[in-house]
Amino acid sequence: MKVLVPVKRVVDANVKVRVNADNTSVDTANLKMAINPFCEIAVEEAVRLKEAGSAAEVVVLSIGPKASQEQLRTALALGADRAIHIETDEDLVPLSVAKLIHAVQQKEQADLVILGKQSIDSDNNQTGQMLAAIGKMPQATFASEVKVDANQLIVTREVDGGLQTLQLPLPAVVTADLRLNEPRYAKLPNIMKAKRKPLESLTPADFDITLKAHQTVLKVTPPAQRSAGVMVSSVEELVEKLKNEAKVI
Repeated sequence: MKVLVPVKRVVDANVKVRVNADNTSVDTANLKMAINPFCEIAVEEAVRLKEAGSAAEVVVLSIGPKASQEQLRTALALGADRAIHIETDEDLVPLSVAKLIHAVQQKEQADLVILGKQSIDSDNNQTGQMLAAIGKMPQATFASEVKVDANQLIVTREVDGGLQTLQLPLPAVVTADLRLNEPRYAKLPNIMKAKRKPLESLTPADFDITLKAHQTVLKVTPPAQRSAGVMVSSVEELVEKLKNEAKVI
């Protein structure tokens, strides 16, 4: 089984972001970038499937600027076998990303595409579902457990009412939730080995796909500043403020 893992370059989850001066986007200048946390979970799961003997090869894919190769090298250090980079400086919408992933999946004949359920920058939670629809593949979103049984996947997914178990034929699409696993740290020897692993560089034109902008961002603003709390000296004063100032009782 060949596993394809798309990963996205995002601002590190531990970094506090700020809006740029003209309120058009987040200012990423001089900020630490990393693999999207949900994508990192997907990479870990693919590597675990390979270590268990269920997968023969793990291929990671990233779509974005040339700097995205840094995140691909990180994924290679975590255990992926080779990487594919589709270089573009355009700000792609989920549908365009899904079309490109599908093109790579067809080219590679990957049996399983596992990706993060959403990215922490746009939070759309759409790419996996769109990919499954375009490729007419079965899907299991919000996966918390993945098992391979012969030529089928047994996926436990988190739903509002609890847990749901699905049986999927291959090829299939799975999106990773937080509780699927805990990603490992890349060891120094593996980081050095990752520099020698194959990384293929392509462009959207190589797949004859026209990228379109289906949405327009009008304005980006930071959340409103929260006012400081007020200390009260008694329960009576608290009740009075809740009643007359906050007007919640």
